Amino acid sequence: MEDVEGSVPTPEIASRVFGDGLDDARRFAGLLERHGVERGLIGPREVDRLWDRHLLNSAVIGERIAHGSRVIDVGSGAGLPGIPLAIARPDLDLVLVEPMARRVDWLTEVADRLDLAITVVRGRAEERAVRDELELADVVTARAVAPLARLAGWCLPLTRVGGVVLALKGASAREEVARDETAVVRAGGTRLRVAECGAGLLETPTTVVIVERTRLDTASGPRRRRGTSSGKARRAG
Repeated sequence: MEDVEGSVPTPEIASRVFGDGLDDARRFAGLLERHGVERGLIGPREVDRLWDRHLLNSAVIGERIAHGSRVIDVGSGAGLPGIPLAIARPDLDLVLVEPMARRVDWLTEVADRLDLAITVVRGRAEERAVRDELELADVVTARAVAPLARLAGWCLPLTRVGGVVLALKGASAREEVARDETAVVRAGGTRLRVAECGAGLLETPTTVVIVERTRLDTASGPRRRRGTSSGKARRAG
């Protein structure tokens, strides 16, 4: 997979969001533009909206994540929000979890091309084997993966007590919270709230639902602790 220069113009605001990682963000945009549609990662109509709808939309959630946090991105797919977040926030210990082999290949190739110190794990967040492998995270992210009730059941078990799930949602986020709050609380979440990321930067800020984890699920048994990755992405599973 060769690096390519994308034809979609880089918004001026991208330099403020990505800082020293702007060149890598441009390279990622170029790779998505060149390979994303043919590899089934994005739809054809998304190419012209790569920056606003995908890269910037993903990266700005970093404002809700403390320095040096351990982050697990569930259902990474094309690498959203995980790859832009890794570019904008190299201080994070970032793990991308994705069940589909061809998407795992893509994530690993991109991480190698951009020399990102992330880990790529093949599997589903709800699988016991995946949960046993992963050390609990300070923050678990997910974008366009599932309704909030189901997402909470997958993501909260990967989150340490006191940590949070950041679910990137659309305009119906508040309605989803009202509908699914009981199920989320039953799964161990609390303090559900809707927030915006990138306000004052993006024309359309990113809407996130924040869920705090309040208790451990003792039924899940002991957890193994996995060492963090210090180099390029690895493929697991």
